[in-house]
Amino acid sequence: MNVFYNVGMYFLLLKRVFSKPDDTREYFKAIGKEIVLIGYNSIPIVFIISFFIGAVITLQTAYNMENPIYPEYLIGLGTRDSVILEFSSTIVALILAGKVGSSVASEIGTMRVTEQIDALEMMGVNSASFLILPKIVASLVSFPVLCIFSIIFGIAGGWAAGEFSGEVPTAQYIYGIQYMFIPYYIVYSLIKMVTFGFIIITVSSYFGYYTSGGALEVGRSSTRAFVSSSLIVLLFNLILTSILL
Repeated sequence: MNVFYNVGMYFLLLKRVFSKPDDTREYFKAIGKEIVLIGYNSIPIVFIISFFIGAVITLQTAYNMENPIYPEYLIGLGTRDSVILEFSSTIVALILAGKVGSSVASEIGTMRVTEQIDALEMMGVNSASFLILPKIVASLVSFPVLCIFSIIFGIAGGWAAGEFSGEVPTAQYIYGIQYMFIPYYIVYSLIKMVTFGFIIITVSSYFGYYTSGGALEVGRSSTRAFVSSSLIVLLFNLILTSILL
C-alpha cells in the first residue's frame, strides 16, 4: 500500500513541478548552476571509472579470446559494444544515482527540515517547480553529454590497456572499434541516459521534498533516494532494451 501511496504522491509532485515558471530569468540562472553541479562536477568520476572499466573489459575480453582462431580486432569490437550498449549508460547512471541523486535528496531534504521550503511557499513561490525543474532540465542536458564522454574515456582506456599490456596492437584495436559499427547504438545509449537522468533527479527530489524530521531523516531520505532510483533505473533498462533493440 505504501508503494501506491508513494507513486501517487510522486506524480502529484511532478504535476506541480511542470507548471508555468514564476520567473523565467531566475530559472535560466538556476539551470546554468545545476548544469555545473550535475554535469561538469561529475566529469572527473566519469573519467576515472570509464577509463579503468574500459581497460578491464579489454583485458578480460583478450583473456577469453586466447584461441588463435579468433582475430585480435574482435577485442576492440567487444570493448566498443560493451561500453556503448551497457556501461556508458546503465552503469554510469547507477554511479550518478549515488553521486548526484544523493546530493539532490540531501539538498532538498535539508531545505525542508530547516523550513526554507515553507518560507518559499509563504512568499507565493511554487517551491516544487522552483527547486526541482532546473535540476531536471540540467540532467536532461548533462547526462547525455556525460554518456558521450564515458564512451570516449572507456574506449580510450581499452586502447591503453591493450597497447601497454601487449594483448592487442593499436592497429587491430582501432580496426575492431570501427568494424561493423552501428550508429544506432549511440542513439540507444543516449535515449537510455536521458530516461535515467529524469528518473534519478525526480525520484531523488521526491524523497528530499517530502523529508520530515531532522538531520537524521535527511540521511535516510538520501539513502532511500539512491536505492529507489537505482532499482527503477535497472527496471527501465530492461524495458528500454526490450523495446529499442
